[in-house]
Amino acid sequence: MSLDSILLIEDDKINALTFKKGLGRVNNEIELIILETAENALQYLRNGNNKPCIIVLDLNLPKMNGIEFLSIVKKDASLKGIPVIVLTTSINPQDKINCYNLQVAGYFVKPLDYFELIESVFNYWRKSEFIHHQIREKSQPQ
Repeated sequence: MSLDSILLIEDDKINALTFKKGLGRVNNEIELIILETAENALQYLRNGNNKPCIIVLDLNLPKMNGIEFLSIVKKDASLKGIPVIVLTTSINPQDKINCYNLQVAGYFVKPLDYFELIESVFNYWRKSEFIHHQIREKSQPQ
């Protein structure tokens, strides 16, 4: 699986634009889908659209917050395998615990250097994909 699309759930337009610019510096061929609410994101994910390779999620969203979104996604068999990275202003330890209990792939506190974050995710993804490929090759009968 290659990294071809990212779903960013972010209600702050400046943060979304900053993330988009950071992604463009790393790889401008990846499709970035930006949705401002968790409700819109669930609708997008359930409406037969191509599933993103990664979801980047803000916790402090209007109406349904990020933890509520995570609870729903991780109970849905067709969505629970999508890695979710939380990107939030919350330094509340309980938020972090709740997110990791819901199997997030990472928890990052804003403000941060989006370029560094995206570059780290890409480096991890490349290494993970390479290792997965090697394991798959070794497990196939010769």
